Amino acid sequence: MHRLSVAGWPSEAALVRAVGSVLTSRIEPSIDPANTDHVWFTIDAGLSVPIEISINTFSRRNRDAEFDPRVRLAQLPETWIELPAIGVAVMPSFAYANFEARHHVAYELRERAELEYLLLGAARACARIEVIGKPYHRRPMVGIHQIHSRRASCAVPENYIGHDGALRFYFPDHEARWMFFKFCGQP
Repeated sequence: MHRLSVAGWPSEAALVRAVGSVLTSRIEPSIDPANTDHVWFTIDAGLSVPIEISINTFSRRNRDAEFDPRVRLAQLPETWIELPAIGVAVMPSFAYANFEARHHVAYELRERAELEYLLLGAARACARIEVIGKPYHRRPMVGIHQIHSRRASCAVPENYIGHDGALRFYFPDHEARWMFFKFCGQP
């Protein structure tokens, strides 16, 4: 994988793939618990600074528009022989549709607390994590967000094809698991 540096961190228009080790994991802190809608991971992907990963566990936009705010999760199990190399690279595209065409991918509604528990447990147990999403840069920190389907949804009319985000956890027992995330109204 071509490794990017912090100085070469891409714009938010890009799509990136980062592979690394989870350093920390936590539920997003919020003064108002009703607005807690992310789990945050910090990963070491070989850059001079860690990367913050922000995963939606709830949709405030859907809630505020009076749609179902829960996230739909699909998990696709795999096995691995060799862990992927750590690093960060720009990707041309990534689409759930490619997996859905080749595999039975079933999405299930998850309550926020259930999804938080699942993500935090996977982060603690994994040997390595792979994340695909949109980069952001808030000096001195870099991060990745939009780790979900980017198709139009009940509350978001923009339709970004080929810019989906996902997680893949690699566990010590040579099992791996893709996680795909969709919101209300996404195909």
